[in-house]
Amino acid sequence: MRPHLALIEDDPDFALMCRSYLERAGFTVTWAMDARAGKAVLYEGGVDLAVLDLGLPDGSGLELLRALRSTSRLPVIVVTGRGAEADRVAGLEIGADDYLVKPFSQRELVARIHAVLRRSQPPELPTVLQVGALRVDSAARQASVDGVLLMLRPKEYALLEMLAAAPGRVFSAEQLLERIWGTSWQQAATVVEHVYRLRGKLAGLPAPAPRITTVRGYGYRLDP
Repeated sequence: MRPHLALIEDDPDFALMCRSYLERAGFTVTWAMDARAGKAVLYEGGVDLAVLDLGLPDGSGLELLRALRSTSRLPVIVVTGRGAEADRVAGLEIGADDYLVKPFSQRELVARIHAVLRRSQPPELPTVLQVGALRVDSAARQASVDGVLLMLRPKEYALLEMLAAAPGRVFSAEQLLERIWGTSWQQAATVVEHVYRLRGKLAGLPAPAPRITTVRGYGYRLDP
């Protein structure tokens, strides 16, 4: 799949040049001209990395980055005409993954994006996860209990795979939203609904299956 980038930049000439080059380089790009539109793009989810300008017409890009970092670890590359050391340090301390000072080459931007995306990838899971009678085949994207295949929707499978990768570990709704939906700005009810459906499918099997336990005030874990 083509990585999806959010380009948050108020200079239309620069943004159009970046978008055109990035799309030719194999990315899908959504362009936002100000902080408000940028936040909306990030809120919708499905973004793999944000390219964020600091000088936005309706607020500081640093403030948008600070708000994002309070809920998400989405990779962010800051691009700006501010080359002062204090600006670079502020951006990196708030949580930027990289920093580019204009002018820069589009080729360098693409290289930086690839590098940040590689660093942000979670470690690869084993091909097969086994938790009690539950078998999760990450290569085939299938899960079964005692040979009985579970009919799961993509997000249900992703939820089960994440829990099965660390049985007994508690994951908060925010962690699940960020890893599976790409954002923690959605409502926690999204996780509640998917956990409810997944529990029903596990409970409906003829063989005993691991259960998803709610740890009140903390989140969810998979118990063998």
